[in-house]
Parts: sequence; structure tokens; C-alpha cells
Amino acid sequence: MFTRIRNLREDADLTQNELSKSLNISQRAYSHYENGTRDIPTEILIAIADFYDVSIDYLLERSDNKRINK
Repeated sequence: MFTRIRNLREDADLTQNELSKSLNISQRAYSHYENGTRDIPTEILIAIADFYDVSIDYLLERSDNKRINK
């Protein structure tokens, strides 16, 4: 999961600081999530999925399909 959120951020050419501001969390907290030193709270996981318009299953590496089935 941690590789996926890092890759999505890097593919979007965002810094950790820029993304953390969009998520209304500190850069330090986001860094812990991305490095896997802390579990990502459900509400932040949802916010990341919404930000990138990907499924939570994709973020959790349960699927390689980025898009939400609608």
C-alpha cells in the first residue's frame, strides 16, 4: 500500500507537503503513512482515494484496477 500512495503522489508531481495540505494533515503524519511507520486512518485512506479518484482496494493492493466500479 505504501508504495502505491508514494507512486500516485510522485506521478502527480506533488510533494508530501503539498498533498498533506490537501488532506488537512501535517507533512510529518503523511510521511509516516507513506513510509509505513503508522497505519493510515480510515478517513485519510478515503480522502487519498478520493483525491486520486482510485478505489480503496487499489490503494490496499487488493486490486490492480485503479478505478471504482460504478
